[in-house]
Amino acid sequence: MASTGMVEVARSNDPVLISFIQALLQDEGIDAVVADQNMAVIEGTIAVWRRRVLVAADHEDRARGVLTDAELDAHLS
Repeated sequence: MASTGMVEVARSNDPVLISFIQALLQDEGIDAVVADQNMAVIEGTIAVWRRRVLVAADHEDRARGVLTDAELDAHLS
């Protein structure tokens, strides 16, 4: 039986990196959702609130592989 729900695969307070991760995943056909964007905007420019990249649970292994291949291991959750 396939897993359901969303799982976190990466997190960062760098909005450019988050956009890059989301684009990498989408290029591989993996839908990615960025969580906590609104909280990050509310906090202002101090960049304490980290954005999270979520994917469907059944795409988690593939998503982690894509990010590892892109040498983004340091940002994996």
